[in-house]
Amino acid sequence: MSSKIDRRDFLKLGIATTATAAIGIGMADSRLIPLRMAAPQAPAKAEAPENPPHKWVMVIDQSKCVGCDLCLAACHAYNDTPPNISWSRVEEVEPLDDGQRVFRPVPCQHCQDAPCVEVCPVKATYHRYDGLVMMDYDKCIGCRYCQLSCPYGVRHFNWEKFTGPNPDVPAAGHPEVERRPRGVVEKCSFCVQRIDRGLATGLKPGIDPDATPACVVACTYGARLFGDLNDPDSPVSVALRNNPDAYRLREELGTEPRVYYLPAKSKEESAS
Repeated sequence: MSSKIDRRDFLKLGIATTATAAIGIGMADSRLIPLRMAAPQAPAKAEAPENPPHKWVMVIDQSKCVGCDLCLAACHAYNDTPPNISWSRVEEVEPLDDGQRVFRPVPCQHCQDAPCVEVCPVKATYHRYDGLVMMDYDKCIGCRYCQLSCPYGVRHFNWEKFTGPNPDVPAAGHPEVERRPRGVVEKCSFCVQRIDRGLATGLKPGIDPDATPACVVACTYGARLFGDLNDPDSPVSVALRNNPDAYRLREELGTEPRVYYLPAKSKEESAS
């Protein structure tokens, strides 16, 4: 039995231990790649780097989201998640006064002050150089502290090894990353493999589809935007500048999420 399996068996008995590994990201053209980072790993801490070169942000327009789940299917396909695990969810919330249904997609919020980073005993959850909250699946010991600490319920424990076919492949896309092992916590990465691939080849995340998170590309209604908040001309910067009523989930907690929501508006408000 390998030492990695032993550590996870020990964890079930309440013993925490550490593992070593490197994380990095690479090209995902004709072969699967692990979620690995080419940039140096930032030390685990609650807050992300103060002045990152990019500040990746997602903006979700609830007036445009129809709850079709195309974004979820794309996420399942490109990140090759098990059928029982969804890195994002689309929840129906209170309708508008005119009866219009309202939906709210909830991916990982990639918080600047992330509780999951703070509680991880082995630094398997960490902020990378641009502030995105990442998982080192080789270091993860399955303690699930990060899952318990997440205020948004967007972390998922992988109870079983995923060996079967992916029902969303090839209809919604093709896997770009390796499947995670049994016994780790999985989560949305903002499709970091696509971001890094785009930057390495001169593409612009949020503009060029191949460099943009799969859920954003898959949304045919334009409900999701992505881009660099450090760039005043990016789609997210423009959207937030034009919508002062944008909000973030559970802002009172001080987690500083990187996912913003534009509140749903009635048809009359949208027309005015």
